[in-house]
Amino acid sequence: MKILIVGSGNVKEFNLQLHHAFVFEQIESIKQLFNIEYDTYDIKGKGFTGYLMNLPGLRKKIKSFKPDIVHAHFGLSGLLSILQRNVPVVITFHGSDINSEKIRPLSAFAARFSNYNIFVSEKILKNVKVNSESIVIPCGIDLNMFYPIDMRSAREKLNMDLGKKYILFCSNFDRTEKNSALALSAVKKIKMNIELLELKNKNREEVNLLLNACNLLLLTSFSEGSPQVIKEAMACNCPIVATDVGDIKDVIDGTKGCYITSFDPEDVVEKINHALKFDCRTNGREQIKHFDNKLISAKVYEVYKHIVEE
Repeated sequence: MKILIVGSGNVKEFNLQLHHAFVFEQIESIKQLFNIEYDTYDIKGKGFTGYLMNLPGLRKKIKSFKPDIVHAHFGLSGLLSILQRNVPVVITFHGSDINSEKIRPLSAFAARFSNYNIFVSEKILKNVKVNSESIVIPCGIDLNMFYPIDMRSAREKLNMDLGKKYILFCSNFDRTEKNSALALSAVKKIKMNIELLELKNKNREEVNLLLNACNLLLLTSFSEGSPQVIKEAMACNCPIVATDVGDIKDVIDGTKGCYITSFDPEDVVEKINHALKFDCRTNGREQIKHFDNKLISAKVYEVYKHIVEE
């Protein structure tokens, strides 16, 4: 079976493993488990018009690679993919493509004409009407890549102060949908030696070290689908404070040391203080074994198999 992965490549020197690690890890896991063959088509260009300009290139790639299935990640990639009618299309919707009022109609259109739709959470599935077959499959994580490490050892490897409290923000501060203003304002109100770190331009090993080195992960996003960083923090037994977006509440439910906050800065401060007073690691890893990439990849492969058999 041959799969063509289609997604945005609008980054200088784009690398799927670095810039869309969760997509790379999923398809690599499927390849290892089920011996498929895959290639990628990286979309260059932004906005509806920019994506459409890739149609000749996509058709050329399909003609040369001859895939059995085109698997597009995110709604606009799916919209481009359904414009070719020679190969069946699977679209995975990750959240931003449904939560955005501007992009949602385009994603909904793509979902109507694809052969199969994968939604990473029930919440985003409920936000769009689909006619074709659909299923909820969250992205998995590699539990061999994200795992607990002694905090002191992690900090020494990263040259971090052993006596300071560190909070890891879920993304880079410039992404407006991540609502870093709320995180920064809340941390300023906490009366202790504390630093908020930006998660930006880090490879997987560095992210694993940071999640083990920091006292907690803070996510204040306005919206999410099924954020990978939450599962990664859980796999590292890192305490979490997060707004109630995407499937976060379900993922961290019942895990001591993890807290849901409102968008009220005082509530964020209170939950951060609770997490800091918890002052130990969580049992998050035990709680998220069902997100093991091997289990998730098997579910995605079943979608592929279903389409090919049809």
